Amino acid sequence: MNLDAARHALVEEARELLVAMEDALLQIEAGSGGPDGINAIFRAAHTIKGSAGLFAFDNVVSFTHIVESVLDRVRNGKLAIDEAMLSLLLKSGDYIASLIDAIERSTEQEEPNPALRLQLETELKSYLDLPAEVTTALETSKAADQAPRVEVDEGERVDNDNWHISLRFNEDVLRQGLDPLSFIRYLCTLGRIVHLHTLIDTLPDAEHFDAESSYLGYEIDFESTADRNSIEGVFEFVREESQIRILPPHSKIDEYLQLIEGLTEPAGRLGEILVNGGALTESELERLLNQQQGQEPPPPLGTMLVNQQVVPVNVVSAALSKQKQSEEKRSHEQKFIKVEVGKLDQLIDLVGELVIAGAGANLVAKQKSVTAFEEAAQSVSVLVEQIRDAALTLRMVPIGEVFQRFPRVVREVARDLEKEIDLVITGADTELDKSMVEKLSDPLMHIVRNAMDHGLESTADRIAAGKPACGVMRLNAFHDSGSIVIEVSDDGRGLNKERILAKALERGLIQADHNLSDSDIYRLIFEAGFSTAEKVTNLSGRGVGMDVVRKNIEALRGEVEVISSPGHGATIKIRLPLTLAIIDGFQVMVNGAVYVIPLELVIECVDLVGQDYQHNIIKLRGEPLPFVRLRSLFGHPPAAAQQRESLVVVQYGSQRAGLVVDQLLGEFQAVIKPLGLLFQQMKGIGGSTILGNGQVSLILDVPHLVQMAGHKDPHTQPQPVARIE
Repeated sequence: MNLDAARHALVEEARELLVAMEDALLQIEAGSGGPDGINAIFRAAHTIKGSAGLFAFDNVVSFTHIVESVLDRVRNGKLAIDEAMLSLLLKSGDYIASLIDAIERSTEQEEPNPALRLQLETELKSYLDLPAEVTTALETSKAADQAPRVEVDEGERVDNDNWHISLRFNEDVLRQGLDPLSFIRYLCTLGRIVHLHTLIDTLPDAEHFDAESSYLGYEIDFESTADRNSIEGVFEFVREESQIRILPPHSKIDEYLQLIEGLTEPAGRLGEILVNGGALTESELERLLNQQQGQEPPPPLGTMLVNQQVVPVNVVSAALSKQKQSEEKRSHEQKFIKVEVGKLDQLIDLVGELVIAGAGANLVAKQKSVTAFEEAAQSVSVLVEQIRDAALTLRMVPIGEVFQRFPRVVREVARDLEKEIDLVITGADTELDKSMVEKLSDPLMHIVRNAMDHGLESTADRIAAGKPACGVMRLNAFHDSGSIVIEVSDDGRGLNKERILAKALERGLIQADHNLSDSDIYRLIFEAGFSTAEKVTNLSGRGVGMDVVRKNIEALRGEVEVISSPGHGATIKIRLPLTLAIIDGFQVMVNGAVYVIPLELVIECVDLVGQDYQHNIIKLRGEPLPFVRLRSLFGHPPAAAQQRESLVVVQYGSQRAGLVVDQLLGEFQAVIKPLGLLFQQMKGIGGSTILGNGQVSLILDVPHLVQMAGHKDPHTQPQPVARIE
């Protein structure tokens, strides 16, 4: 086993569990968690502690153990979660996250903030009624969720107050990167080892000895108040390939007999170990060995002999049925696997190259005009398209990954601002590309914080305005016209147009004679350093953040729109493409140059000949439609008088526009390639792609072109953004 890979898996699993833990705590605060939420939090803490214990990360184990002990008292009904405890548990989760970050940085154990740890431990231990200096041997979980058992024959029980654990690790455990002693060390966090005997019976002679193999066995008498599930959880990672037998206190003679019979060591030697460790008395051992040498009578009709007990057949059938259900559940859980993002990116790159190669093959097939060749190339194209769609689906994840961090943010910020704020999340299952999810977090954080600080009024102001005392923040996501739309809205005061205009005039961003629409005015808030805040707070007011939002969204080929209603609130709408890798495109030609338009934005194509148009406005079915001539926009020579032209109608959001081209070439799978630094600031171009013949084609930035067409003065000629030779 690769230890670095295993540690990375531990870090990823711990982070997922901490997110689930935080979500469950916030649900409990909202009144929708219940006992299931408490159990989920406890299991998360217990799993993190167990995984860290395997790698001997004692700082994680010791701290998480205290958290687990508090949670155990909560789920057993000894403590109730109030607001103070919930805040403490959230802070404890943050501190565990910092310990996990330290593990990711280095194998050495780091303590990120010793003073904070001491403070948290002191507060946590106050719920345990223990002195602050006590750090180990805390009360652990009781058997709250054990399945009831029907005892058919009680049998004679051994007078032993300790658990007995028999360990035989698989021979390759060391080769797999696991240390048997780390499991025993972690076991000590649940109680005290009363007696440990190491067995060397299976050690080979020197000639056949392998230093990387594990030959030792362990018989342990263990004092603990933990339940069976907790003790079994210690050996979770080696359970399948090892022999692990756990006998609870006061087990039956028959169970010790099964233990002795199931091991390879001589019965007398094992019996002697059990007596020396205090698990059995000499008389109990004598009776046990006598029972081993005797013969058991056959079970009565209608019963079976199970674990040396006579059990009715119907009971056995019910147990087997339950076991089958558990196996089916495990089978369902195994349908999901984790894959490195880098491997998915590599797959997408290869699929992109396959798309380009497939386009080249199609082109050759058409040139050769061989029917069988064309049919074969078409079949390959269909399969390539299916592979492309399946590969892109692998990178699609719910936007809930971004949304899930905001309940905690809103909770903390609302308390800092002394405001009442309720967060409503909808559309969390809407999917988009994983690469976008990672880059959306910071822009959304800026927008949400700004809305809470400036958009939502104080409780007193809301009541004075006749509004509910509690303000509402909404996060929503949905698919629209081949894009994903994310909305951040509030029911606050809205944007003040007069103040925005005054500030823009003061900073020289606009002139006094500019006639701006509402959307143009609201767009000014994204200018660098622009702020209308009357005072600077810890959250906002310095004019830093909203310009970063716009830059980050535009880097994802997206657009930001602001909608505001004075006194009723504001909405910031972010529109993004579904993927940044491969798209269905529509090829057009202008003066011999091929351009690609994202197919999902194309509404229709119209022959421009005979249409009623003047300057840059065409009357299409009685409705005016602005358009842009790509020939003029990209600096191509003027068209000949007899040149036929076509109009491609595109739509982005609620806006439509037309693009005038020379020729329509049809659909095309476009692998998006980023533009070089020289062309990144060029308006109207969103990327490039490679055609089947190896030529490079530009992908049009439709959102910018639609905006350009809508704001163009019909009596002016467009200035070329670039000259294409």
